Amino acid sequence: MAATKQTLLFPGGVSKPVNVASVPQRSPFRYPGGKTWFVPSFRRWIKYKIVKPNILIEPFAGGGIISLTALFERLVPKAVMAELDEDIAAVWQCIIDGDAGWLADQILNFDLTRESVIEEVSKPATNTKERAFQTILKNRTSHGGILAKGSGFLKLGENGKGIKSRWYPATLAKRITNLQHVAERIDFRCEDGLKVMKEFSDLEYAVFFIDPPYTAGGKKAGKRLYKYCDINHEELFTICDSIKGDFLITYDNADEVKALAEIHGFQYRLIPMTNTHNATMQELVIGKDMSWMDTPKCPALRAIEPQ
Repeated sequence: MAATKQTLLFPGGVSKPVNVASVPQRSPFRYPGGKTWFVPSFRRWIKYKIVKPNILIEPFAGGGIISLTALFERLVPKAVMAELDEDIAAVWQCIIDGDAGWLADQILNFDLTRESVIEEVSKPATNTKERAFQTILKNRTSHGGILAKGSGFLKLGENGKGIKSRWYPATLAKRITNLQHVAERIDFRCEDGLKVMKEFSDLEYAVFFIDPPYTAGGKKAGKRLYKYCDINHEELFTICDSIKGDFLITYDNADEVKALAEIHGFQYRLIPMTNTHNATMQELVIGKDMSWMDTPKCPALRAIEPQ
C-alpha cells in the first residue's frame, strides 16, 4: 500500500477539535496526553469495519479511555491493556482484581487537604490496593495529572480551589465502581507495550490502538510527563508491519514520524485537538488505510462476526 502525504483534517475537512465534554468520562485518571478527544474518531474507525474485531490491544494504555469506551459501548468483546508504569498499573490491577469497591470507599472517605495528601502518599504502600489509592491521590492533586518524579501539587487550581480543584470524590467513586461492569473483559498487563504488540500481531481480527510516548520536545519533555518515556520508534513501526489485523497510531505532528510512516508504506492524516492550555494543535493519525477519515460521513456498515 502506497503511503500518502495528504494531511486532510477529520472529518471531511472540518478543522474544529472535539469537545471532550461530549464524550462519556470513563477513566478515573487525569492523564497527560489522554485520548478522550480521539474517542469519536475511534468509534468511527471501528464502525467502518465490515468485519467486527474480536479483541482490542492498547499497548500504551495510560488512562485507558479508548479501551474503556470500546468495552462499555460493546465495540469489542475484549481488551488487552498494557501499561509499564507500576503506579498506574496498580490502579488497573486493583480494579481487575475485584477491589474497585474498596478503592471507591477510600476516595469517598478521604478528607483531602494538602497535609493529608502528603501524609498519605509518603507512606510505603504495603499492597496493590494502597498503591492504587496513593496513585489516584497524586494524579488528582498534581499539576496536569502528571505522575512522573518531580511533579508538584496544584496551587491555584481551577477557580482558585487549589489542591481540591480536581478532586470529585463522588464522581471518581462512581467511575471506579462502574468499571466493575467491564473488568472481566479486560486482560491487563504491567508490561512493555512493544512486547505486547508482538504477542498479538498474528491475530487477524485484532485491532490495535497505539498511543506511544511522543517524540516532540525530546527526552527532557517526556521525562517531565512520564516515568517511562523512552521507546524505540523505529521498532514500533517495524512491529506494525507484522500486524495481521488492523491498527491506528496517534503521534505528534513530527517530520521524523511522517518519514517512518512513509518508509513502511502507511498512510497518515492530521486531526485537530485541544491541548491542556486550550490551544488547538494537530496530531498525526497513522494506519494501513486512512480512507475512513476522508469523507464527512461513513456508513455504519453491517458488522460481520469473524469466523
